[in-house]
Amino acid sequence: MFKIGEFSRFSQVTVKTLRYYDEIGLLKPAEVDPFTGYRYYSASQFPRIHRILALKDLGLTLEQIGDLLEGDLTPDQIRGILRMKQTEIRQQVAAEQARLTRVEQRLRQIEQEEAMPTQEVIIKRVPTQTIASVRDTVSTEGIGQLFGELFGYLGRLGLGPAGPPVGIYYDGEFHEGVIDAEIAAPVVGSVPEGGRVKVRELPGVNQAASIIHEGAYEDVGGTYGQLLKWIEANGYRIAGPIREVYVQGPEPGRDPSDYVTEIQFPVEQV
Repeated sequence: MFKIGEFSRFSQVTVKTLRYYDEIGLLKPAEVDPFTGYRYYSASQFPRIHRILALKDLGLTLEQIGDLLEGDLTPDQIRGILRMKQTEIRQQVAAEQARLTRVEQRLRQIEQEEAMPTQEVIIKRVPTQTIASVRDTVSTEGIGQLFGELFGYLGRLGLGPAGPPVGIYYDGEFHEGVIDAEIAAPVVGSVPEGGRVKVRELPGVNQAASIIHEGAYEDVGGTYGQLLKWIEANGYRIAGPIREVYVQGPEPGRDPSDYVTEIQFPVEQV
C-alpha cells in the first residue's frame, strides 16, 4: 500500500486532486485508516488513474470520465479513443499551421507594399508552343503532385522538357481551397499521350504583361500586386488565364530564395 503522497508522486497527480477524486467517487483510496483518516492506495489503482488522465486530456469532463470507467473500458478501447483524439489533434495542428502560414504571407505582402518596386514590367509576345500537360482542380499543395505526375510520365518515356515548365491558372474568381491548374512542359517531336497527360498546342499570346519574381513561391503575392498595379496604371485589362513560367525552380540543394519565376498576364488595351 502507498500513502497518498507516495501515490501522488508516482502517478504525477497532486494530493489535492486525489482528495477531490475521492470526494466525487472517481478514484477512491484502497483503504482509509479509521482512526487517522489517512488515505492509502494500491498499485492496482495505477491503471485507473492513467485512464482518468488520458480521458481528461481528451477534453472529457470528470463526470463523463466516471461514466466511461464504470463501463470497464478495455485497454484496446482506451487506445482506440486516444488514437481518434490523436488524429483530431493532428488535424487541428495542421489547420492552425496553415493559418499561421497565411498570416506570414499577408505580413510579407504588407511589407512588400511599403517597399519601392524593383521589378520591371514589359509587354511581350509569347509564341505558340507544343506542350505535354496535366490539368486538374487541386489544392495549392496538389500542384506539386501535378508536377510529379507530368514529369514522372515524361521520365518513363525517356523525355525531358524542351524549356522551362509552365503553370496555367484558369480560375476567373477565387475558390476556397482549390485551383483550376494546368502544369505543362514544352516538348518537341512526337510525344504520345498517356493517362491524364495530354499533348496539345498552347496558344500564343500577342500581348503579355510580364514580370520576374525572384524568391520563394510563398512571397509571390507582392510581385503579383506590382504587376496588377502596372496593368491598371497603363490602361490594360487581363484577357486570359494567368501563366507562370518556372525559369529556375526547385532542385536538390537549391534554396527557395534562388527561384526565378516569370509571371505573364495576357492583356489588351482598355
